[in-house]
Amino acid sequence: MNVFRVWAPRASGVDVIVNEARVGMNETGGGWWEARVDHAYPGDDYRFSLDGGEPRPDPRSRWQPQGVHGPSRLVDDRFLWTDQNWNAMPLASAVIYELHIGTFTREGTFRAAIEKLDYLADLGITHIEMLPVAEAPGPWGWGYDGVDLFAPNHHYGTPDDLKALVDACHARGLAVLLDVVYNHLGPDGNYLGEFGPYTTEKYETPWGNSVNLDGALCDGVREFFIDNAVMWLRDYHFDGLRLDAVHALIDTGAYHFLEALSQRVKTLEAQTARRLVLIAESDLNDPRMVRPHEIGGYGLDAQWSDDFHHALHSLLTGERSGYYCDFGGLDRLAKAITQVFVYDGCYSEYRQRRHGRTPSGVPGYRFVVCTQNHDQVGNRAQGERLSHMCGMARSKMAAVLLFTSPFVPLIFQGEEWAASTPFLYFTQHEDNELGQAVSEGRKKEFSSFGWRPEEVPDPQDPETFQRSKLQWQEMHEGEHAEMLAWYRQLIRLRAATPDLRSCDLDQVAVEFNEREQWLLMKRGSIVVACNFGSDAWIAPLEDYPEVLLGTRGDFHANAQGLLLPPNSAVVLAARSSNLDRERGAARVLANGEQE
Repeated sequence: MNVFRVWAPRASGVDVIVNEARVGMNETGGGWWEARVDHAYPGDDYRFSLDGGEPRPDPRSRWQPQGVHGPSRLVDDRFLWTDQNWNAMPLASAVIYELHIGTFTREGTFRAAIEKLDYLADLGITHIEMLPVAEAPGPWGWGYDGVDLFAPNHHYGTPDDLKALVDACHARGLAVLLDVVYNHLGPDGNYLGEFGPYTTEKYETPWGNSVNLDGALCDGVREFFIDNAVMWLRDYHFDGLRLDAVHALIDTGAYHFLEALSQRVKTLEAQTARRLVLIAESDLNDPRMVRPHEIGGYGLDAQWSDDFHHALHSLLTGERSGYYCDFGGLDRLAKAITQVFVYDGCYSEYRQRRHGRTPSGVPGYRFVVCTQNHDQVGNRAQGERLSHMCGMARSKMAAVLLFTSPFVPLIFQGEEWAASTPFLYFTQHEDNELGQAVSEGRKKEFSSFGWRPEEVPDPQDPETFQRSKLQWQEMHEGEHAEMLAWYRQLIRLRAATPDLRSCDLDQVAVEFNEREQWLLMKRGSIVVACNFGSDAWIAPLEDYPEVLLGTRGDFHANAQGLLLPPNSAVVLAARSSNLDRERGAARVLANGEQE
């Protein structure tokens, strides 16, 4: 016997159809309907019918083996876990590796990803972050158009295949984070609106109507998403969730959805005795995301800080379009390193208003930073990686600053060997009209930046997806092997150096010269010197310290200091330094003047 439940607060009658047998359901209060069905077992298919209408998949379906339009299937939860003694490493010590299951391996499946885990563990990765894996339309896509949020994408494998991947990660000491999308629902195969008011027309997001978090009957909607988060953490043993674009979660109530979610996850953490984390993607530059509930925050564990990426990317590539117009100078990069948010209440030219708030007192381990990620690569017209735009030398410099920063570093699949493959925007909507609209919209979007339509890969073309798959054999070749060795050294240096693992922003000092294009960063006993200029530069380091790592082999010391060639960086163990800072407070110095 199996108990079927569904939330349909506006229906006058609901049936469950199991193996073509229709059974009436009873209303149990709060908009919930329930039925007990004999002879319903794992492997059986079922659907719900509202008021005698067309049968639809379960909004909380755990398995959609025939896709978003097919029936739901009962699953057997008796998976044999082997991670009973597992607990994830704290985020403060983390190195995160973001990957997309469909392009991470040639096969593009959960099981195939297991074969690469030993490589990731040996590289020094501590946390894997998967792009969304919830059931979405079509055989490939980024995952952000999910509609069956409780069901793993059947193109990647079965629910047990996903559990096997998580279990295998834990066996190798790798924590696993999952990207989840609660700010919108995909348009193709989305039947949730027939069951209840999951969205509202009160607010608009870039993807359409907002999720209903503060309107009539929103309690059931909030419960839906919170239960989804709990399911991934409890039933699939994920160690945390990355919450996509939380600035699009519009909730004007006194008890914000993010606060309710974080408190529920903290309860689960206590119940399971496992370390669980929530990481927000937010462009608000708002420290309330990670401040404790007790002082008015939402209580999340960390948030992405895009300002670090934007400041470094614009400096290295020279790009100034879009949001990069707010960046470009060494002063912006220095502020991102020492104060997290470049826009902390000051005026943003891109937004044409003041933006952000100072995250005073918030430690560095509350912020995840990167030089590349799926958005910053894939939302470019041709999916170019950083190495494609600024070359190997400057990409090595970016990696130096990433792994010596006082934040949690994240790298994107293939970045560590400067993969030749792009990461393009790809979709496979089963609705032909929708697919055509996406293709045309993509071309129109980039035409304003000077791209010809034929230069923009068609998201619906299978070749666009295939081109985005990693070519693993190239990591052993030429400059790719050299870059991989560089990443290995940097990750190991960070792991072995207490001053680099420290996330105390009060112990970070930066000095730079905008005209000569050099930057010095001190973190305790470690000094990082970068020459972004076109001329050689002598870093004026007193009592020349030990060189730990350098992007080039031709660094020379003399009585004046250390000579750095153009586009190079070096990490040194400082015995003493002329960096000027007051104890307990970091300062940014620009051309010798206090900011």
